[in-house]
Amino acid sequence: MPSPKAKSAGRSGGSPVLGSSNGRFEFMSLTKPLNRSSPPHLLQRQGSDPTTARLRASESPTRRRGSNSSTGSASGQGLSEEDGIRLNPSFIRVALSSLLAIDLWLSKRLGVCACEDSSWGSMRPLMKLIEISGHGIPWLAGTAYCLYKSDSAAGQEVMLNLLLGLLLDLILVAIVKAVVRRRRPAHNRMDMFATFSVDRYSFPSGHATRAAMCGRFLLAHLVLAAPLRVLVLLWAGLVGLSRVMLGRHNVTDVLFGFWMGYFQYNLVEMLWLSPQTLQGLLGQLA
Repeated sequence: MPSPKAKSAGRSGGSPVLGSSNGRFEFMSLTKPLNRSSPPHLLQRQGSDPTTARLRASESPTRRRGSNSSTGSASGQGLSEEDGIRLNPSFIRVALSSLLAIDLWLSKRLGVCACEDSSWGSMRPLMKLIEISGHGIPWLAGTAYCLYKSDSAAGQEVMLNLLLGLLLDLILVAIVKAVVRRRRPAHNRMDMFATFSVDRYSFPSGHATRAAMCGRFLLAHLVLAAPLRVLVLLWAGLVGLSRVMLGRHNVTDVLFGFWMGYFQYNLVEMLWLSPQTLQGLLGQLA
């Protein structure tokens, strides 16, 4: 039986009693951690101490995980911003993609003569006639014939440079088509007049470049009345429009073709050959 001193010491002692073994009492400080085998009232008393609670909170795994996650999120946010700057498409690429989508949509809407059962299919023969009027073979054959039949030196000079301009147009358009390799619209029917290998590509429109170049050439070097000048401009515009209505080209193919043919005339003017210059070149080659 324990002595009354032991009981009074247990009640008033500053240190809790952990347990007894062979009549000896063992004491443990609050600063030392208790194991799970300790009595429940000691675990509750230790958990209710403010100092111990703060120490446990500072060392808790949840808080450590939270701090790590906040640090990781901050670094991840920094990386995501860098990646966003690196991966965001440029404004020019977005603008070109939007322009391409509008071009394809508008070209399909304007291809009203692409086949006989289209909304304007009855006008397809007329559009094909305009298409042939802007083809390279009739222009090359007609220019060579006029050069052969011309009696004046001025007429021969004009026809000679027009022939050189037509050949230059064929070469430049073939180079651009071979480089760009843009396919023709899906609704196009490959029933074109006298096609070649590069004609399966769409960009730019060779008819549009030829119409723009020949239109400027005729207006600059032929004396035409005002109604004929208007007809030349109208013919060039109809040639470009027929390419879209027949489904041969997209709108941007024709617009770039007009721009390219307009500046091809400037190149022809820079390379202008007179009969005397041509004779001198032929004499050097001979």
